[in-house]
Amino acid sequence: MNEPRFPKCVKVSSKPSNFCPGCGHSITLKNLGFVLDELKAAPETVFATDIGCSLLAWDYFDIDTVQTHHGRVTALASGLKRALPKSNIIAYMGDGGGYAIGLQYLIGAVRRDDPMMVILVNNTVYAMTGGQMAPTTIKGENTTSSPGGIFADEEPLQGPELLATLCHEDAYIARTTVDNQVQLQNYLKKAFATQKSGHFAFVEVLSYCPTNWKTDAKRTIDFLDHLKQTYRVGVIHGE
Repeated sequence: MNEPRFPKCVKVSSKPSNFCPGCGHSITLKNLGFVLDELKAAPETVFATDIGCSLLAWDYFDIDTVQTHHGRVTALASGLKRALPKSNIIAYMGDGGGYAIGLQYLIGAVRRDDPMMVILVNNTVYAMTGGQMAPTTIKGENTTSSPGGIFADEEPLQGPELLATLCHEDAYIARTTVDNQVQLQNYLKKAFATQKSGHFAFVEVLSYCPTNWKTDAKRTIDFLDHLKQTYRVGVIHGE
């Protein structure tokens, strides 16, 4: 039997995964690891995590890592880039931390064109705290804090599209999914290149959350497909 393939920069041990079964964070992080290895970027990279499910990645990589308060990881990453201008700075967060309490910091970073990359995992709920409604919850989706779904006249926040209205012409903003890992890796590599060229990069990743969606395997995949009808996958700004 072949040994499982892990990125070299991922800390491989016998401890259980920190994430729930089926969680898309594990897929996102593993592919980020492959990109770090391919680009040989790990030695010069600092990985910053938010509160929420994203904080469970604090010891996932064998690279310098820092974790901060909910919603503040973009601000922290902006400061790190100023203190360590030659480093690759990655801010990693969920949709709650990035689009609710942390939105002001995202807007500030994109308007300043901070040369850093942001990875935002969008599973449409506040996952760590029990599946409450998030800014990205879609119409017809029940959550623990909105059992009847969101209001009929309410639209979910389109984060990349919002940032694209504020960004520098050379910034890179894209949306991908955990079920297209080739595209996911390509977008992450482009985000690295954009940061290296001195500009802001943002990649949103539509992700599974079967625990809070209360879905089995088939319905989890089906619901992610359903999300793509609300959230356009592709490059939103840049090449």
